[in-house]
Amino acid sequence: MADQKSKMILCIEDEPEMIDLIRVILTRRGFEIRGANGGKEGIEIIRKEHPDLVLLDLMMPEMDGWEVYQQMKADEATKNIPVIVVTARAQSIEKVLGLHIAKVDDYIVKPFSPQELLTSVEKVLLRNPSA
Repeated sequence: MADQKSKMILCIEDEPEMIDLIRVILTRRGFEIRGANGGKEGIEIIRKEHPDLVLLDLMMPEMDGWEVYQQMKADEATKNIPVIVVTARAQSIEKVLGLHIAKVDDYIVKPFSPQELLTSVEKVLLRNPSA
């Protein structure tokens, strides 16, 4: 993917170590990673900076990932930004089924390997060349 150097990925996550881990994995591949500590900060950055891709944790205090996702999709300016949901293995099957209903671009389950993350990100960005 020749133009991935310029791709900005926003990681919305309430655990700073997870943002750091994702940053380490993806910056080695030339992506620019921004971190948002929770949903409220995440939605502000999405509206201001229009990232090429959002990695979205579902379970967060104050504003969870579903709320962020719904706000993104309700806004004409941000509704086409692809979203990869990052979900903990312990979450119920209804959440995962909800992903299919909500039409998220992909999801990965924590704990994930660096290769799983890279594969998902590259697959989604290839499918959404305008992102």
